[in-house]
Amino acid sequence: MAEVLSQNEIDDLLAALSAGELTPDELPKEEEKQKVKPYDFRSPQKFSKDHIRTLELIHDNYARIISNYLTAQVRSTVKVKLESVQQITYEEFIHSVPNPTVLTIFKMPPLSGSILFEINPQFVFEIIDLLLGGSGVGKYKAREFTDIDKNIIKVVNSGLISNLKLAWEDVMPVETEVEGIETNPALNQTLAPNDPVALITFSVEMGKKSTFINICIPYLSIEKVLDKLVVQYWFQDSNEEIVNESKEKLRKRLNVVEVQLSAILGTASLTVKEFLNLNIGDVVALDESTKSPVKMTVENKVYCYGKPGVMGKSMGVEILDIISKDVENYE
Repeated sequence: MAEVLSQNEIDDLLAALSAGELTPDELPKEEEKQKVKPYDFRSPQKFSKDHIRTLELIHDNYARIISNYLTAQVRSTVKVKLESVQQITYEEFIHSVPNPTVLTIFKMPPLSGSILFEINPQFVFEIIDLLLGGSGVGKYKAREFTDIDKNIIKVVNSGLISNLKLAWEDVMPVETEVEGIETNPALNQTLAPNDPVALITFSVEMGKKSTFINICIPYLSIEKVLDKLVVQYWFQDSNEEIVNESKEKLRKRLNVVEVQLSAILGTASLTVKEFLNLNIGDVVALDESTKSPVKMTVENKVYCYGKPGVMGKSMGVEILDIISKDVENYE
């Protein structure tokens, strides 16, 4: 919104302009109101803000869970913090991770396809050093992982991945199954380069060092359950007995609500002149015959047909037919 000038500021500007101290080109110009945001049609945004927000909630809880898990495993304080959740392409993810790295491929039904769990090489060497009795504070040179390294870290990663079940249980029950480990990310061809993925990045602090963990969830894997990645569904109770009990209570409360029931004997059309000339004793002919059933309305909506008559000392209407029996599904 442009800044509103006071009357004194306007007078000062006009005086400076008249005295030649200020030229018209130097007058403050109104800022552009319309801002253009670039959009790349080659990588459309598949994940909405609600989906990203729910993934943040899930994996923020996951960060706390694996902090406790890693602390218990290595007998040292480990802090894991969720850093970001963003949509990128699979090609961007592969180019962002180092080579070699530890890329664990796993499945998580009911999500389809494969999900990637990547941990930084420095984190791998620190974990292995601590598990084998070391201090975990040494300097580690980049090298190829041995079979022993892979087997040790596979056990650790299996535990980290299995904890995803606890983080996702409030949204939906999931199972985890580790398929294998790859150390060269370029050799993993599970997705096309332009496929959108949700990249979830965690920072890990052990001692004075900080490293990163990444989880790469393809959009194709999560597409079938996107409706559950909305916060309003996340806290929905899945207990059918409680839901049915709530519906029954709601139905009983609605049963005591009073509604207006009317019987329409018929209608007639009059001109203004005929209406003004009406007198006591005049008869207005209706558009319904004496043998036709009358329409009955509930809150001005036609509900059934009836037959007028007398019930004791009162007038009454006998219901002949229900126009719409499927009231519960009426929309």
